[in-house]
Amino acid sequence: MKGFLLSFRSEFYKSRKTLSFWASVLLPFLICLFLFIGFYTNSEQLSRMEPIRLWFQFAGTILSIMGTLLLPIYAIFIAYAVNSIEHRADTWKSLFSLPISRWAVYTAKYAYAVFLIFLCLSLFMLFTIGFGNLLSVVKPQLRFDNYHMEKELAQIYFKLFLSSLGILSIQFLLSLLWADFLKPMGIGFVCTIAGVIAASKNWEYSYAFPYSQPAVAISTMIHRGNEAMKEIEIDVFTSDVMISLIISVIVFIGGYFIVLRKSVK
Repeated sequence: MKGFLLSFRSEFYKSRKTLSFWASVLLPFLICLFLFIGFYTNSEQLSRMEPIRLWFQFAGTILSIMGTLLLPIYAIFIAYAVNSIEHRADTWKSLFSLPISRWAVYTAKYAYAVFLIFLCLSLFMLFTIGFGNLLSVVKPQLRFDNYHMEKELAQIYFKLFLSSLGILSIQFLLSLLWADFLKPMGIGFVCTIAGVIAASKNWEYSYAFPYSQPAVAISTMIHRGNEAMKEIEIDVFTSDVMISLIISVIVFIGGYFIVLRKSVK
């Protein structure tokens, strides 16, 4: 455990000034800020909407951007960025020569990539809630404060987080295999486009394709709601999420065996 904590801390210090870390903070802030500005400037038209529908409009716009395209691309970028530090500096040899097991080094790198995804989605949730409530202060006619959906948003973003782990694990493995930028990123982008098409065309097996799973997760999100839309229930552990978790575990284990065989000569 000590080796894991040391390795995880090392990953943080190596990346804290890089784009991969700050993208996790700035991406949710900027997207939510732009949407805040859009709602602020169009408050007159939006003021006629009920509070729950305002929240659906505000949060739904962000979720549609995240689930269909942005989250898969972000996961691809993070998986590459975490390992590219060692590839660029050619420090795998020195890293594995430390008195820390390869298991600790590998799991810390993977855990840090998972942490960045979790951080980004957590901030999306917090900024969505924060900017939504701020709109009700600066534009009282937008009655965001008359309805609360913090619990539902937490469940939604947690589901998106789980649905992204399959993509992250595959891309993490590819970034271990190849040091260059084009191979893992190129494969990831092509698969993302295929995943978006599969999900948008309602392909019956899209739930089993990792790069479709964030989009499918959104479409299978609402489990039950009454006709007046006064309450909703989020179904988190749908088949797409379960398959994403299974894929992430299998690929994670496979990646460790690659690290064990990795030459540092």
